[in-house]
Amino acid sequence: MRIVIIEDEKPSARRLKRMLAEIGFETQVMLHSVEEAIAWFQGNEHPDLILLDIQLSDGLSFEIFDQVEVNSAIIFTTAYDEYALKAFKLNSIDYLLKPIDDEELKTAIDKFESNKSIPQNLQVNLEQIKKLLINPLDKNYKQRFTVKIGQHLKMISTDEIECFYSENKGTYIFTSDNRNYLVDKTLEQLDPVLDPTNFFRVSRKFYVNVNSIKDIISYTNSRLKIILNTFSEHEIIVSREKVKDFKNWIG
Repeated sequence: MRIVIIEDEKPSARRLKRMLAEIGFETQVMLHSVEEAIAWFQGNEHPDLILLDIQLSDGLSFEIFDQVEVNSAIIFTTAYDEYALKAFKLNSIDYLLKPIDDEELKTAIDKFESNKSIPQNLQVNLEQIKKLLINPLDKNYKQRFTVKIGQHLKMISTDEIECFYSENKGTYIFTSDNRNYLVDKTLEQLDPVLDPTNFFRVSRKFYVNVNSIKDIISYTNSRLKIILNTFSEHEIIVSREKVKDFKNWIG
């Protein structure tokens, strides 16, 4: 079976190649950008299977298929855990959520091996995923949160929120008027309801509002430190694995 890996992070591509080798599959070639992939597909026989990252260094990988008709099956290797997965569930494209697990990779390959057929609606799948990624505003995100203060309920607009953070097993809203409110959701439960245009999860403990970022500072180990307009109770550090996506998010 001929396999091509399209992944812009070379260490991740090499790791994926090693994982495939460990379960008995050889990678034909590794590609690292939209431009490189287009050139390769235009001049080479297409593989049986593509392991495809969605966001590459020079754009979304869907741009490859705008330029070249690719007749290969695709397994997505993606960090997107909401928009893309919704589209995957509508159709039969397989996916691996980063960081990729050995067993999940083997299961995905076994699934492809057992089917040995390319979905007829592959282009439809790609267009659905692309639409969900590029047009996240098509979804209705929460515009306000309600918190309980004593016997009262207070409504907080998302425009007022500088960040969400977790501490001592609780999740808190911090607002631009320098107040904290306990909210009855975990950060994981906030993932599907926050507008990704405005909010980004920079680490396990923090979601930040782009409109509240005052400064971004280089930090140790290739990380970034974020300074918000008002919040100063804790340091907000963008974890290493999030730095690239964060930079893309802020444009």
